[in-house]
Amino acid sequence: MAVNHYENFPVASLLLPRRLRPAVHAIYRYARSADDIADEGDFPDRERLDGLARYRLALQRIGTGQTPDAELAPVFAPLAETIAQHQLPLVPFFDLLSAFEQDVTVKRYDSYAALLDYCARSANPVGRLMLALYDAATPDNLRDADAICTGLQLVNFWQDVRQDQRRGRIYLPLEDLRHYGVNEENLTAGRITPQWRALMAFETQRAAALLNSGASLAGRLPVRIALELRLVVEGGLRILQRIEQADYDVFMNRPELRARDWAAMFGRAIFKT
Repeated sequence: MAVNHYENFPVASLLLPRRLRPAVHAIYRYARSADDIADEGDFPDRERLDGLARYRLALQRIGTGQTPDAELAPVFAPLAETIAQHQLPLVPFFDLLSAFEQDVTVKRYDSYAALLDYCARSANPVGRLMLALYDAATPDNLRDADAICTGLQLVNFWQDVRQDQRRGRIYLPLEDLRHYGVNEENLTAGRITPQWRALMAFETQRAAALLNSGASLAGRLPVRIALELRLVVEGGLRILQRIEQADYDVFMNRPELRARDWAAMFGRAIFKT
């Protein structure tokens, strides 16, 4: 299993309370379908942006108490019900849309700060919505959830360097590439040089630090979601270990979690719970 941002949503997990499963499904369906508009298929950018604009209008209709258009009802009718039932803020949903729109138009990030700004809208809203569902959106919890979600997003970027490059995207900050002496031709050719290893060692350590900095959040949450959260964090850290063990060759050895990893991860998560 690979780490992927939306697949880290605890959808249908047995650890998720039954009362929250419909809400999580509705949020996931919204995020996944909007992400697909931005990413899937061979549609022109204008068509992708038009599709996301329809999502934005549907969210605005929810905010004013209007019924979603029939075409988008399968996604937005259950979402409207979830937002009303759990009094969820609309900002995270708009933030996600903003990130998906950016995916269509922005293919490079010059600085780490610019990448963090993107993660704040592409990843962090998921954690914030989950905390809202649990009525646990305190400042400390939000801070730690943001660190975990951003860390997981970075893990996803680092394991998918080759796939993203084929889509014309580079999420590695260009300032870091320049600092370590790596150019875009190295990525295209998949060259594993000492400079590349130094760059990726730096980036994996940066992602691990974020995951570890937010890990204490689990200790402030109910036991079932705490276990889910610890498993997700352990999964991200395990992927980073796989990248290191492959000598930072993410071109020919995309790191994924296998059955033997899950036993170790579950044991560590149980021990920490």
